[in-house]
Amino acid sequence: MHAAPNDLRVGLIGYGLAGSVFHAPLIAATDGLTLDAVVTSSPHRQEQARAEHGPRLRTLASANELWARGSDRPDLVVLASPNRTHVPLARQALTAGVPVVVDKPLAGTAAEAAELDALATDRGLLLSVFQNRRWDNDFRTLRALLEQRALGRVLRFESRFERWRPQPRGGWRESGDPAEIGGLLYDLGSHLVDQALTLFGPAESVYAESDVRRTAAEADDDTFLAVTHRGGVRSHLWMSATAAQLGPRFRVLGSRAAYVKHGLDPQEAALRAGSRPGHDDAPWGVEPESAWGTLGTLEGTEQVPTLPGAYPDYYAGIARALREGTPPPVTAAQATAALRVIEGARRSAREGRTVRLALGDGGSDRPDQPDQLAQPDQPGQAARSS
Repeated sequence: MHAAPNDLRVGLIGYGLAGSVFHAPLIAATDGLTLDAVVTSSPHRQEQARAEHGPRLRTLASANELWARGSDRPDLVVLASPNRTHVPLARQALTAGVPVVVDKPLAGTAAEAAELDALATDRGLLLSVFQNRRWDNDFRTLRALLEQRALGRVLRFESRFERWRPQPRGGWRESGDPAEIGGLLYDLGSHLVDQALTLFGPAESVYAESDVRRTAAEADDDTFLAVTHRGGVRSHLWMSATAAQLGPRFRVLGSRAAYVKHGLDPQEAALRAGSRPGHDDAPWGVEPESAWGTLGTLEGTEQVPTLPGAYPDYYAGIARALREGTPPPVTAAQATAALRVIEGARRSAREGRTVRLALGDGGSDRPDQPDQLAQPDQPGQAARSS
């Protein structure tokens, strides 16, 4: 590690998939941040962390060792630990006066998320949630198309995270214990709901079907949500581990045209393979032309160059928020709104009915949130990669 004297020191709690593949590499690649300590009780993962980030990296066995460092506490704590630990660890960090980034979901309930938000506000501390999928290449491209009014009035947003995993892998993510906060609705659904609210604003109702399909599975592995936004757009969201053939990642229907995109953003695969943003001259987050989506009508289609994915932008925004006091790239209020939709979806699936969300639920705290349905039809150009 090559830390600059004025870098903000980051303590990372958890070095499993989320910590080692997503958070640690992105923190290390961010100007102004230094990965200072990793907390994991596994000697093997401690050794892995030092091998990947240098022998000067501190490895600790428990989070208590971070709080016990007094004035030598980190400038930021990142929670990449199991879901059940997010609330107690975030509360400990905020109580100790340390800003926090929490991997999604922020909490198991909207009430717990709101309590953490209130605690952070009372202490004047940053609290953000890692929603990296806002920086997926396809999401950035769709957002640009919407800003250009290329689809006209958006009528329906279809979004899928589907996998083919006929055999459960076990572990807390697939546990049926409610305390683990497992299942696809909390895992992939956290991304899908966040993306829908970010694009189309507050939700007024949600209908859900949630099932446990695979033999020996314990938590939901095949779930569908229909979200009605207050602006009139309907979001249809699928998450599944039982899809032997994958549907389109996005299918967005507008009054002028539709956008269809297949395949996943390449950044996760690159990080898993050991690639790191900024480590060489190769462009980051760029996919081949063969993977581009299409924009069109029955009369014809055109390929839309996919904008590069930009996961590094999240931690760049965190560093800026800590130094300049700007809002974080994802707020706790936004995470709370998404959890209200998820809770409504759980109730809907359990009771077999559409659940209306109370005023203030399922929304976004972005004051500039566009009402896509209310926009007049205007011609637009497809997004072009820079």
